[in-house]
Amino acid sequence: DGITIIATGPLTSPKMSDELTRLSGEQHLYFFDAISPIVEADSIDRSIAFRGSRYGRGIREEGDYINCPMDERQYTEFVRALVAADRIPLRSFESAISSGVRAGLHRYFESCLPLEILAERGEKSLAFGPLRPVGLVDPRTNKRSHAVVQLRQDDLAGELYNLVGFQTNLRYGEQRRVLRMIPGLENAQFARYGQMHRNTFMNSPKLLEPTLQFRGRDDLFFAGQLTGVEGYLGNIATGLLAGVNAARVADGDELMTLPEETMLGALCHYITHADSKNFQPMKANFGILPPLPPGKRMNRRDRARARAERAKASLAEVWPPQGETLRIAIA
Repeated sequence: DGITIIATGPLTSPKMSDELTRLSGEQHLYFFDAISPIVEADSIDRSIAFRGSRYGRGIREEGDYINCPMDERQYTEFVRALVAADRIPLRSFESAISSGVRAGLHRYFESCLPLEILAERGEKSLAFGPLRPVGLVDPRTNKRSHAVVQLRQDDLAGELYNLVGFQTNLRYGEQRRVLRMIPGLENAQFARYGQMHRNTFMNSPKLLEPTLQFRGRDDLFFAGQLTGVEGYLGNIATGLLAGVNAARVADGDELMTLPEETMLGALCHYITHADSKNFQPMKANFGILPPLPPGKRMNRRDRARARAERAKASLAEVWPPQGETLRIAIA
C-alpha cells in the first residue's frame, strides 16, 4: 500500500514475478526477450530491395514490407556465415532458449528460437521459415527469389525497420558483418542490434502510462528494464521520471509527461504506445524521435545537434527553471 516504485530488473525474483503476474495478468509478463535488429530506413539500398506484401495482401497499396531478395548462392553463403559466426554464450538460466521459449504476446513469439539455432537445423530451414519467398515477386525480374529477408516498418518510429524473425545471439560485430551480406543491406546502419536472453519485462503498452504510472493503480509506478527500456542510461532515466512523478502524487500535483522531442520522453512514449502484440524492449536511439522539420540537408552531426536543441527547448516548456541540470540530463 502507499506510493510505490517497482524497478526489480531483468532477473526479478520468482516471488516478485508471481506478484507481478497476479497484478498484470499472466499474458502480460515475459521472461525472455526476442529482439530483432533494427536498421535506419535511409541506409537500405532501394535499387535492390523492393516493397511488397505476400500475395499482395497488406494495408499499403505498395506493400507493408521492404523485401531483400536472395538468389541461391547468396542465401547459401549467408546461412553458412550465420551458423559459423561468433555468439554470446547462453548462461545456465538461459538454456531454455536453445529449445524455444515464449518471448511475447503474439503467437510468433511462442517457441521462439535464435535465428542461428534455427539455421543449424538444416541449410534449407530458413528458406522454409522466416526467409520463405512464397507470395513475393521481385518486380525487377518478375520472378520469385530463392529466399527473401523482410523488413517491417516500426509502428511509431517510421525511420526504423526491423528484420522480421531475426532475433539472434550473435555478437554485435558479427551481426554487423553477417547481416550486411544481405542484398540491399550492404551499407545498413543499425539503430539496435538483435538479442535473445533472459529478461523479465512487462507488456507496457497495455499496462503503463507515459508517466510510468500503472494503469490499474494511481500510486504505483514502474521503472528500469522491467518496463521494456534497454540500456543503462535509459533505465536510470526512467527511475528519475518515476521518482519525480511519485513525488508529485504525494504533493497532489499534476503528473509530468515528457515531450516526445526529448529522448526520455520518446522512450516512454514508445514503450507505452507500441503494438502490444509485437512489443519488445527498445533502447535510446535517434530513430524513435519525431522527424526534424524538412529543410536543408544536414550531416549526422548537425542533425544530432538540431535534435538536442529541439529537445532542450521543448523540455523548458514543461520543466521548472530551477531544474536546469535535470532538464539537460533528460534531453
